[in-house]
Amino acid sequence: MIREAHVNGIRLVYREEGDPAAPALVLLHGRTADHNDWNGFTRHFAGRYHVLVPDLRGHGASDFPGTYPIPEMAEDVAALLDLHDAATATVIGHSLGGMVAYHLAMRHPERVTRLVVEDSALPVPMRDRPVLVEDDSTGFDWRMMHDTERQFLHPDPAWLDGLARITAPTLVISGGQASPFRADLLAARIPGARLVTIEAGHLVHTTERVAFRQVVDDFLGG
Repeated sequence: MIREAHVNGIRLVYREEGDPAAPALVLLHGRTADHNDWNGFTRHFAGRYHVLVPDLRGHGASDFPGTYPIPEMAEDVAALLDLHDAATATVIGHSLGGMVAYHLAMRHPERVTRLVVEDSALPVPMRDRPVLVEDDSTGFDWRMMHDTERQFLHPDPAWLDGLARITAPTLVISGGQASPFRADLLAARIPGARLVTIEAGHLVHTTERVAFRQVVDDFLGG
């Protein structure tokens, strides 16, 4: 069911599935995507969890407020959990969504029971990024692209140290040789994190759906 919530000063559109009395699980999409990126997985997890799948701010049908600090995106998710009286949640995020997920886990370590980060970047300055050129793509705010790109190139140095505050059992999934990111370096910074490599490139959960689901199910059930 598609719902909308007014949280953290913005309107957030999200998909909700599963028993509201079950433990909460949040799925966070990557940059330029929306909640539909998790189609199939939403229904899969809804058998065991109360699943919340937001369109991040600047994406899909959620508000385009014009400012897109990644920590503030994490606070949007925290506020959505508050709305559902969910003190804790399992959080799974891909790419930008994985960054939002680990920001949530380091800002509110007591709220994240398990964390899955799929092919996301370490918060250190990215090198050799192509210049961002706008085209006719829709479904997201181009200001979000520019704002997040600035954060990729010049992240707050405190973010790297903040990863040490994560207390949730964490699974970091790398897309392997074809991935643009070194997920192994991210895993090394999160206390006790487990690294699994699936040779799929950046879009692990869409390119290797079965392998991704198996790895995540094993982790959540462990």
